[in-house]
Amino acid sequence: MPQTQGKFTLFDLAEFSEWLNAASISRVITLIQNHHTWTPAYKHFNGTNHFALLRGMENAHLERGFAEIAQNLTTFPDGTIAVCRSFEKIPAGIKGANTGALCIENLGNFDKNKDAMTPAHRAAIIKLNALLCKKFRLRPNADTIVYHHWFDLNSGERKNGAGVTKSCPGTAFFGGNKVAHAEANFYPLIQRAIRSLEVEPIGLEEALYTARVTAEALNVRSEPTASSPRVKVLTKGILVNVYEEKNKWCRVDPTQSHWVSGRFLERVLE
Repeated sequence: MPQTQGKFTLFDLAEFSEWLNAASISRVITLIQNHHTWTPAYKHFNGTNHFALLRGMENAHLERGFAEIAQNLTTFPDGTIAVCRSFEKIPAGIKGANTGALCIENLGNFDKNKDAMTPAHRAAIIKLNALLCKKFRLRPNADTIVYHHWFDLNSGERKNGAGVTKSCPGTAFFGGNKVAHAEANFYPLIQRAIRSLEVEPIGLEEALYTARVTAEALNVRSEPTASSPRVKVLTKGILVNVYEEKNKWCRVDPTQSHWVSGRFLERVLE
C-alpha cells in the first residue's frame, strides 16, 4: 500500500505504475528532467526515513524562496518513488526548461567516486522514466529527457554543458552527464523498458490546440458550467490541451469530462 504523509506519497514501482496509469493530468508534459539531490546523499538514507528527508528538502527549498518542494518526484536507493509536488504544477527544476516539464530528483550524489547507485535505485530510475514516456507519449531522447548540466544557470539557455553549470545529475550518472553519455547509456535502457511494458491501445483523441492558463487559479469542473462540481485547480502559466469547446468552455482531458472556462485560456501559437 502506498504511504502518505502530508503532500508526500511513497510508492513501490508497481504501485506507482498503477497510480500513474489511473491519473488524469491536464498539464501538457513534453519534458522529463533528471537531477541528483547531491545532498541528502546515500549516507543520509537509513531505509525508513523517506518522509523526513522529503520534509528536509522542502524546508531547504522554502529557505531559498520557493513556494514548496521543487520536484514533482523523488527516487530513493531502495527503489521507492515519492510523488512530492502535484503534476499539475510547474516544477522549479531547471531555469528555462520548467513550463512543460516534470522534475525528478534522484536521491544521492552521483558525481564520480561518490555514491554507487544501488541496483534497486537504478531499476527504479529507468522504469520511472519509461512509465512517464509511455504516459505522455514521449520518445526517450535528448529533446524529451534532459539533465540540469545542459542548461546555463544564469541565462537558462541550453548549452549542453558549456557556460555556468551544475554537474547534476552527476558526472557518473549512467556513465556521465554529457548528452553523449545519455544517448549511449541512458536512453537505450529507457527504450528497452518501454518495450517491456504491456502494450495497451492509447485510444486518445487528438487535441484541437494547446493553450496557456492565464488565471492565478483556474477551476476544472465536471461539466461546462460554473455550478458543476470542481474536480481540481490549475495554476497560472501551465499548458493544457483543448479537446472540445462548448458555450465558451473547454474540455482539457482526452478521456474524462474535465472542463475550464475558455476566458482564462490563451491559445499558444504554433
